[in-house]
Amino acid sequence: MIFDDLKQGLTYKYFGRNICYSENHFLLKNARTIPGKIQHILCTGNLCSRDAYEYLKSLASDVHVVRGDFDEANYPEQKVISVGQFKIGLCHGHQVVPWGDPEALAMIQRQLDVDILIFGHSHKFEAYEKDGKFYINPGSATGAFSPLESVNTPSFVLMDIQAKSVVIYIYKLIDEEVNVDKLEYKLP
Repeated sequence: MIFDDLKQGLTYKYFGRNICYSENHFLLKNARTIPGKIQHILCTGNLCSRDAYEYLKSLASDVHVVRGDFDEANYPEQKVISVGQFKIGLCHGHQVVPWGDPEALAMIQRQLDVDILIFGHSHKFEAYEKDGKFYINPGSATGAFSPLESVNTPSFVLMDIQAKSVVIYIYKLIDEEVNVDKLEYKLP
């Protein structure tokens, strides 16, 4: 089970046949094989080690990483990836002031000219549509500490892209139970 891996320090988010691997902050140990084919890995940063990056490369040859506030590697601050008909933007989120601010994120979305903006840093899941664009913070698969919340719920997101539609499945670990919700976004 995915959350069993998470308890061992592995943090990853599923995006259909893509993975968005969000802030690691931990050394990857005892990782189990991730089910299904992985076409792309989209990482919002804080890999913190070359080993973490190499592990991601072992899962998929197409790995996209942006720099987190704990990364020393030379990753870009922001990145745009095309998956199907969607342009997806990545940024860690520590550059957004105040953190997670919808107006500041909308400015990044417009600068990158993307349909979906994936961001992190707060370690708290959120997803919403604003002005015809979709914003996703997959949260923290390990429930990592955040100065914004006293308790963080471990979460990750599975994203299924079909033509002009994206369905995200939100997995949260609450009281040792896995809860799954879903949201859908369609291109205008």
